[in-house]
Amino acid sequence: MSAIVSLAAVVVDCRQAAPLAAFYQAAFGGEIFRTGEASAWLRTGGLIVIFREVEGYRPPTWPSSEVPMQVHLDLWVDDLDQAEEQLHRLGAVTAEPQPPGPGGLLVMRDPAGHLFCICTQPDDVS
Repeated sequence: MSAIVSLAAVVVDCRQAAPLAAFYQAAFGGEIFRTGEASAWLRTGGLIVIFREVEGYRPPTWPSSEVPMQVHLDLWVDDLDQAEEQLHRLGAVTAEPQPPGPGGLLVMRDPAGHLFCICTQPDDVS
């Protein structure tokens, strides 16, 4: 079956677009190719991520869903500990509590409080 649509962009609500775009540019690479009064656009790995300022933005509460996640990214890393350390230097924090399980996955928050996971890539996904 052929596709009906193709993914144009992922849009992420936040308080301040430019600093959040800069965080993800440092983490993902790519280029910030458009900025406006209330948005910043990042092109990375063939994907466009638009950071959009929203009045009254509240970061998600986790593990409670009082304020839902809004967006959630799962990101592959080669070395979990090294990636965690590098993302901390960029302004991310490790979320608490961490989910139970065998490991290989770490829940983090970006500087705006959005949750994302870093995990090592299993052999059967590549």
